[in-house]
Amino acid sequence: MAFLKTILIILLVYYLLKILARLFAPKILSYAAKKTESHFRQAFDNQHPHNEQEEESVIINKKTTRKKKDSEKVGEYIDFEELD
Repeated sequence: MAFLKTILIILLVYYLLKILARLFAPKILSYAAKKTESHFRQAFDNQHPHNEQEEESVIINKKTTRKKKDSEKVGEYIDFEELD
């Protein structure tokens, strides 16, 4: 009788943990994702400090590029044939 009681307790605990895991897993995973994101963000900010003054003084000079004409050859055309 003690063996049967032990088996029933083990099954009860197993199913209880399974139900609790379904309820709390999304919250636990969300918390872990936020902690990981904050850890990576902090590590990134330590390596690359954000400087607003430097960011405002950036000037981009864009030169016009020359478009290729259709008549210009890009490369050599090779025709492959299948061998039987």
